[in-house]
Amino acid sequence: MTTTRKQLEVLTDDQTPHKWCVLLREDVFKKFMSQGSPAVHKVFGGGSLFSPFLFGKFFDPSDAFPLWEFDADILLAGLRSSGQSSTVDWFQTDQDYVLKADLPGDGKNNVQVYAENGKVVEISGQWKQQGGESKSTKDWRSGNWWEHGYVRKLELPQDADWRRIEASVTNDLLLEIKIHKINPLDCDISHLTMKDKEASLQRRMSKQRGCSSDGRALA
Repeated sequence: MTTTRKQLEVLTDDQTPHKWCVLLREDVFKKFMSQGSPAVHKVFGGGSLFSPFLFGKFFDPSDAFPLWEFDADILLAGLRSSGQSSTVDWFQTDQDYVLKADLPGDGKNNVQVYAENGKVVEISGQWKQQGGESKSTKDWRSGNWWEHGYVRKLELPQDADWRRIEASVTNDLLLEIKIHKINPLDCDISHLTMKDKEASLQRRMSKQRGCSSDGRALA
């Protein structure tokens, strides 16, 4: 089989109004999945990068997650111990932060990668096209986005150079994102202990179960 590798443009200017303004709640997501087609389960189920349950507990993927603060083997331990497989992996080298993940669907992915304000990298795409009036009047990302697409937003580490992000897709399936570090030889090791990180994660997830603090609407 011939391997094809496509370089993606990392976008930095997105003027879409009210993008990701609707916060996905756990009860809404569970109802959506219970009524979902096989395509829905392929996008959001199991070990998908875009599953709200990827990290063991519900976390809205349209809210930025500090992925590189955690070790993949630790954060995905619960998923793997339950017998589920995941094609998601992330790590860092002396020079880069790296993310690898399979994309949902059977090829011809329309995935897009954005770098937001030097603080967040956003990965999104559509699994279902809009139809009718909504197609011409509203961007799918401005409403109940999970009904048409998927997203995963990730916080960039402090020493990540958001101007030097590389993204590629191999065989329309495997996404790889590489973020260069600033001054890699002198990179600062995080002072946070694992207990600190777990406490921070608990606070984030607890906040999501309540009202949105950033003004986003609740679905």
